[in-house]
Amino acid sequence: MGDRSAIEWTEATWNPVTGCDKVSPGCAHCYAEAFAERWRGVPDHPYEQGFDLRLWPARLDQPSRWRRPRMIFVNSMSDLFHEDIPFEFVERVFAAMGEAHWHTFQILTKRHERLAELAPLLTWHPNVWMGVSVENRRFVHRADYLREVPAAVRFISAEPLLGPLEGLDLDGIDWLIVGGESGHGHRPMRAEWALDLRDRALDAGVAFFFKQWGGRTPKAGGRELEDRTWDGMPPRAAVLPEPVFA
Repeated sequence: MGDRSAIEWTEATWNPVTGCDKVSPGCAHCYAEAFAERWRGVPDHPYEQGFDLRLWPARLDQPSRWRRPRMIFVNSMSDLFHEDIPFEFVERVFAAMGEAHWHTFQILTKRHERLAELAPLLTWHPNVWMGVSVENRRFVHRADYLREVPAAVRFISAEPLLGPLEGLDLDGIDWLIVGGESGHGHRPMRAEWALDLRDRALDAGVAFFFKQWGGRTPKAGGRELEDRTWDGMPPRAAVLPEPVFA
């Protein structure tokens, strides 16, 4: 958790929950799990429990204490729609995002079915963006579930992109992020997969963001796609003035 992030499409991370479980092929080389498990068993370390699921109620007010408005990636070390997170805690996270109205919050999930189940019960503040991960053609249906969510911005993260995404419908989608896998044992991304998604996004009027080619490290392959960077983002919703801090 921090008010700065190296992730290209956000500015900060906030983790009111940590830990997760694998649900699809994109999870195979999870960077968050690899990081957390390095600290398992270290007394008093935030990841003493490794990547086991843990709720952090004391962190709920963290964004309200950050004065400068910023883009905040929610649960970079977990999935807010994990089945073992009580609905009441998800509600508290959404309430915290509404209170910190001068920020923009980005939530990303692979658990599209629970997202669809809880979405009608939650308050979708205008500063909350909702996304789903789609790593190969088997999971393009996650976008269908996302389309039913009343978020101000809906986005797809095709990272790690593990194959072509035939059948991905971009209708009702505002933003598409594409990236290759990085780290030990990374699976290569083919140029034609990324180029196809770029062309389809541009044709559909969807903001396109190319995050990385991937490789041994996240920056090993660079960020250029056909000799340029692609940093498209949807416009942020108008937010209320930031608070006055004593």
